Amino acid sequence: MLEKAAGILECFSPSGGPFRLSELSERAGLPKPTVHRLAADLVRLGWLERSGAQYRLGAKLFELGSLVPHRLDLREAALPFLQDLYEATRETVHLGVRDGMDVVYLERIHGHEALQLPSRIGGTLPLSCTAVGKALLAFSGTELTERLLAEPLPSLTPHSITDPARLRMALEKIQVSGLAYEEQEAAPGVSCIAAPVFSGGTTVAALSVAVPRSRFSPAQLAPAVRTAALGLSRVLRGGA
Repeated sequence: MLEKAAGILECFSPSGGPFRLSELSERAGLPKPTVHRLAADLVRLGWLERSGAQYRLGAKLFELGSLVPHRLDLREAALPFLQDLYEATRETVHLGVRDGMDVVYLERIHGHEALQLPSRIGGTLPLSCTAVGKALLAFSGTELTERLLAEPLPSLTPHSITDPARLRMALEKIQVSGLAYEEQEAAPGVSCIAAPVFSGGTTVAALSVAVPRSRFSPAQLAPAVRTAALGLSRVLRGGA
């Protein structure tokens, strides 16, 4: 999905548009229904703007700069590890990165049991409400943590952490163990475990496994999640 969306965005360079749907379809080499669906998503994200029947680059795309190619490279590097994590657990796995105070999901592989999850590829959720988000937050520096804790914490379910002191304690535990947990904080009946991914000394992403709470077993899931995150970190450091 991201590759196709990036292909649509590349149609606007160097001429910049605006283009009609048929022109975008021809330039991107994609069917009109696919372009229509992806363009609608890009408009919602602020990466494209629509005026009548024409599309042009949106203001937010200029703010993001080179973020899209970077994320595409990260996703390509992560896919083998996501596949391994799925094969090891047969559960839903995620790859996410931080965008401000949110986590953006770059990839999701569905497990063998359908879960009602709010996560979707290209979608965002608050950092504090997800295992991926907390893994990212715990290793992104004290300045970000203090900014987030200074504001009212969002609540997606009755189990979401809204107490700053409780979230701070959770982040401290993540920094020690290298693993983040979520207990029905983003979706009722779903638990999650995540681990951060590093490039050099910087946290660039996090991987997670989401399972029904009834069979959530951190002791069984943790080694697979940790191994996948360490393997991807090693590749990003150029050690593969």
